[in-house]
Amino acid sequence: MQSAFFQSELDQPHPERARAILRAHPEVRKLMGRNPFTAAIMLAVFSIQTAIAFAMGRLGWSYWWLSLLIAFCLGAFLNHCMYVIIHDAIHNLIFRSKSWNKMVAIIADLPNLTPGAIGFGVYHLQHHAHQGDHDCDADIANRWEARLIGNKWYRKALWLLFFPFFQLTRPPRIKAIRMWSRWSLVNLVGAVAYDAALIYFCGWPGLLYLALSFFFSIGLHPVGARWIQEHYTYDSGQETFSYYGPINLIALNVGYHNEHHDFPSIAWNRLPKLRALASEFYDTLKYHSSWSRLLFQFIFDKRYSLFSRVERIKRGSSGGRPAADTIVDPKSALLSVRR
Repeated sequence: MQSAFFQSELDQPHPERARAILRAHPEVRKLMGRNPFTAAIMLAVFSIQTAIAFAMGRLGWSYWWLSLLIAFCLGAFLNHCMYVIIHDAIHNLIFRSKSWNKMVAIIADLPNLTPGAIGFGVYHLQHHAHQGDHDCDADIANRWEARLIGNKWYRKALWLLFFPFFQLTRPPRIKAIRMWSRWSLVNLVGAVAYDAALIYFCGWPGLLYLALSFFFSIGLHPVGARWIQEHYTYDSGQETFSYYGPINLIALNVGYHNEHHDFPSIAWNRLPKLRALASEFYDTLKYHSSWSRLLFQFIFDKRYSLFSRVERIKRGSSGGRPAADTIVDPKSALLSVRR
């Protein structure tokens, strides 16, 4: 098993590729913009999840197994869809007003039961700006976290199951960010009010259904493989991957991850058009076609561990010589954008 992240002195590939695409296809600029219809999708999914929680509450504890089944087969996909809506709201891709986008994110976050939307926004924008920088990118695991999990299949499965808790351990190491704001307070108050109303009107069985949907949506479930798909690799030659499979239909094209990193100003519904316009740039990249297959591969393939990520290092930090697992590609170096 790897004992460290793959290390690279090169800058992340997305800014340079975006510039190259714009030079070759200036019409891509027409794809940039917002999609207000996303807010309507959010309200529909919010209503469905709340209605199912109410129904589970009426049925009572004796139908806990039905809550488990529906949460795995439907709730996980719906909650995951809400995460994608939160993601687009964070990028201000729904409305022109930043405040309206934040409100959409907060409402979309309610079925998750925990106030994570605003905090996610802070760390996600840092991820875009500092991809692979361990001090600034909360998307990359803690070193102690990677050593703890290793490459044992059962530890990786447990890591996915309890992924939300591991995520909470990462923000304290991130530099130069504001942990709290007035919007964080709004997010917290909204979550507490929704949870209290849920318990009052739906009872604890209703809360159980949404809790199960939440854990499946980002953990040990096919949609949980999204977190592996985006930046995990075991050959270090490519650090961002897209997913082109059928779940994109209900995951609002979140699988188009290379495309999104290249152009964060393009809303989810136009990402397939970007790939079609600039196909010569994306057809040469490796991609995933099945989240389910990737989920099993990550768990059981010992080449995969939490160290299977590219970490950006400062130039010259290895005394002028590449460290172990350092990416050295002279051709890419000529194209990379120096900091």
